[in-house]
Amino acid sequence: MSQAVERPIEVELKYRVVDLAAAERYLVAEEIGTFAGTSAPRSTQLEDRYMDTADGAMAKAGFAVRLRQSGKGTIVSIKSLARTEGIGGAMRREELEGPADRTAGPLEWPASDARSLVLELAGDAPLIELVTIRQLRRKRIVRDGDTRVELSLDEVDVVARSRVIDRFVELEAELVKGAEERLSGLAEVFAADPALAPAIGSKLEAAMAAVQGGPGWHGGPDLGGADDETAAAPSVEDEPSTEPWAAPAHAPTDAPDHLEVVPTSSDVMSDEIDEAAGTDTRLVVGRTPGVTSDDHIAEAGRKVMRFHLARMLARESGVREGRDLEEVHAMRVATRRQRAAWRVFGESFRPGRTKRYRNGLREIASRLGAVRDLDVLLEAADIYRADLPVTEQRALEPLLRDWHQHRDDARVLLVRELDSDGYKRWVDDYRDFVRTEGAAVMPVLPTQPHRVRDTTASRIWTAYEQVRGYEPVLRWADVETLHELRIAGKWLRYTLEFVREALGDDAGPLIVRVTALQDHLGLMNDADVSASMARTFLVEHAGDLSGLESAAIGRYLVSREREVARLRRTIGAPWRGVAGVTFRRTLGRVVARL
Repeated sequence: MSQAVERPIEVELKYRVVDLAAAERYLVAEEIGTFAGTSAPRSTQLEDRYMDTADGAMAKAGFAVRLRQSGKGTIVSIKSLARTEGIGGAMRREELEGPADRTAGPLEWPASDARSLVLELAGDAPLIELVTIRQLRRKRIVRDGDTRVELSLDEVDVVARSRVIDRFVELEAELVKGAEERLSGLAEVFAADPALAPAIGSKLEAAMAAVQGGPGWHGGPDLGGADDETAAAPSVEDEPSTEPWAAPAHAPTDAPDHLEVVPTSSDVMSDEIDEAAGTDTRLVVGRTPGVTSDDHIAEAGRKVMRFHLARMLARESGVREGRDLEEVHAMRVATRRQRAAWRVFGESFRPGRTKRYRNGLREIASRLGAVRDLDVLLEAADIYRADLPVTEQRALEPLLRDWHQHRDDARVLLVRELDSDGYKRWVDDYRDFVRTEGAAVMPVLPTQPHRVRDTTASRIWTAYEQVRGYEPVLRWADVETLHELRIAGKWLRYTLEFVREALGDDAGPLIVRVTALQDHLGLMNDADVSASMARTFLVEHAGDLSGLESAAIGRYLVSREREVARLRRTIGAPWRGVAGVTFRRTLGRVVARL
């Protein structure tokens, strides 16, 4: 974009709040310096996801990308990292805004100057999340003549990988209309207030400093190897298990309580540790599964299973403690990946000797899913009611209490399962299996295809055919059919991910497009499940609810049904990303490299 083009300028005063109670008086004060309050404060809940490409293209160009989710939808803001100081210490920086979609990439956003700038600087590279900032914002408009300023008090949570790592409060005064010079009156009042201290930088800079544990941030993503499914919205899809943990006759009875995950640059098990320490309880894995095109297909599967078993076991203690909801999510993701690996690679193993491993994964996935699905529903309900009047929020409490109770009951069953002797024996036996090359492998003839390079192409195309098969019915497909499409998309995604290193760098954009389709359908399924559960609650508790409570829960039910309808209407964009000719041609080139 030409430097001669003028972009809108954001002008605001920013202060870090030292004393919240003292700062809150500005939300109700009739006068603040020369400004008079013209409205009562309103509260809203905001979720800001800051994004960039893997190589930090936006930051290198001097910009930050923010996706803001609120009750009104999703907005993308592009703000310049460089800023100048204006009158009274106000921060001045360029800012562009436009509509966006939380489940789609910039190519699918509605046209705007903000979208154009992202595409100009980032190209086709996918945007990845740097950090999330969640805010409870209380705001009001104050006026001095024709000058209007939005005053906001923001209680901020900094979230990295779904974990709150920092909290702070800021007071902001943003010029909405009128003369910038009038801000000096507010600046004088705030500068004299010991409850406020001038903010050194932006919220993004403060958040990235918290993430990286240092005094500042200079742009570019550096969050390590986060699992790319942890931002995905999960849904109810794990089939219920009716089989108990069944230990074979040779299973040891003194299995360890947990396995230690030891990161290393190699994905090979360390024999030296075994020799020095006797029976080793650790899984030594690399940063990736390390599948190569020359691997035997069974050993490629074993690498994938070993990698994700290590991740699953690393989350056990956090799941038992129950302080961080992300621990359940991450452990569930790891079990899903292992179950998918059995579907992709399982035919290379003897079914009778490996059935117990598959059954055990299904059992623990079911327990984790029962907890995680309710976490997702409760989180979505909290977002829905954040902007509602207090009376409406309270009227939803019976429904949310019921869901919290179900969630607590499911967690009791989950922890009981993790602490059971059968689970511990299963873990010990499964660990030995993923560490032992050649264990339970089906014999193959020398001329029978058995390497990754020999068999993966047909596996990928078969998975893609299963997705393309929904094209004739997509326009009128019901929610259940679209959920089946999501599962088909998941298998395509996992089939690509498991052999990603063998496929090369071009596989990455393909996986991003499949993930976008899967996420869109996952949100639709979550909304449908929420509506169904709200409907069931209304029927079962009709005699226990007040008229206000029934009406509020009914409105929530209708909002979920409308969200399902909206997501069904907008399935076209993510679908074209996977079914279009560009995807097919790229997939063909990627597969041809094997």
